[in-house]
Amino acid sequence: MNTDLLRAQTPACQDLIHFNNAGAALSPQPVNDALFQHLLLEQRIGGYEAADATQVAQENFYHAFGRLLGCNPREIAYMENATRAWTLLLQAMPLTQGDRILTGQSEYASNYLTLLHLVKTRHIRIDVVPNDSNGQICLQTLREKVDEDVRLIALTHIPSQSGVIHPAAEVGKIARKHRIFYLLDACQSAGQINLNVDEIGCDMLTGSGRKYLRGPRGTGFMYVRQSMQDYLEPPSVDLHSASWTRKDSYTLRDDARRFENWEHYVAGKIALGVAADYACDLGLDAIETRVCALAARLRARLAELPGITVHEQGENLSGIVTFSDSSQDAASLQKRLRHHNINTSVARLQTNLLDFSKRKLPDINRASLHYYNTEAEIDSFCQVLATRN
Repeated sequence: MNTDLLRAQTPACQDLIHFNNAGAALSPQPVNDALFQHLLLEQRIGGYEAADATQVAQENFYHAFGRLLGCNPREIAYMENATRAWTLLLQAMPLTQGDRILTGQSEYASNYLTLLHLVKTRHIRIDVVPNDSNGQICLQTLREKVDEDVRLIALTHIPSQSGVIHPAAEVGKIARKHRIFYLLDACQSAGQINLNVDEIGCDMLTGSGRKYLRGPRGTGFMYVRQSMQDYLEPPSVDLHSASWTRKDSYTLRDDARRFENWEHYVAGKIALGVAADYACDLGLDAIETRVCALAARLRARLAELPGITVHEQGENLSGIVTFSDSSQDAASLQKRLRHHNINTSVARLQTNLLDFSKRKLPDINRASLHYYNTEAEIDSFCQVLATRN
């Protein structure tokens, strides 16, 4: 990778150290240009007219994500965010009283709250599969929990509060063997590691635009396998997702866009397509190699600092690094780092209740690296931590 060029296309790199890519990465110039150009076009000629003039750029979104995930563009839908995509798919599933959903210990609050809502509204059951000693979902326990009542496995690929990469493809093999639906949250993995939905074996996948894909905030995406789509009933429809065929009937679209709304963030959709192309052009294998190498370097440096505890377990780790400083709480440390123009975030107990309760963790600090970060930034980051002022 030409790191100098990548950083030149990311102007904020000149003024700060951005280790908050799992929250919202810095968008590269081509993505920002696509976003601003469409907004300016709307300003000049009107919103409807701008949408008509940019049909090719909008359609590119579907092809870009087909390329990113190794699927047919007809299996892709644009979403306003990943939580909306996750919720829509769960609500669309034909779940009834007594059905069981298997999920993991590492689930994020929004995902798990949606499951709890299904418990309340449809009287389904949730069964949480614990992590093994490496922090990954325990595959043996997952196999043991599968029975005829299990309808869905819902899993987060890379948790927001840990650098572990769960064995998504191995989970896919279990799901296929037992003919169980499989929904994967790829919020942190899309744009960070190479994803192929056929190799993973998932039926559905959701993700965010603002994180490792480096797209705009307020954007997301959904993948729904073609053979799965007719099993799902969208919880709502409009004139985009369905056709009003007669006074008392309608027909759903025959692709994943049945989950979309007519009214959406057109500029964001165009820019997110550009972001997916940007990642694909760089190469996801190359991205994954660099991100994981930078994160490994940071973990090694942090382990050398007195009073710092690194919380990652296992060997299959991503660009997310979590740690604690014995001299101050997580929020205070985040504030101190920001004073030095270093962006990080806090992984909170309240939003990771299953995992942190099991691991007996309070709020902890999170540094998440991307390919435009550098070894020099890691050294500066650790120097600030070591000075404790």
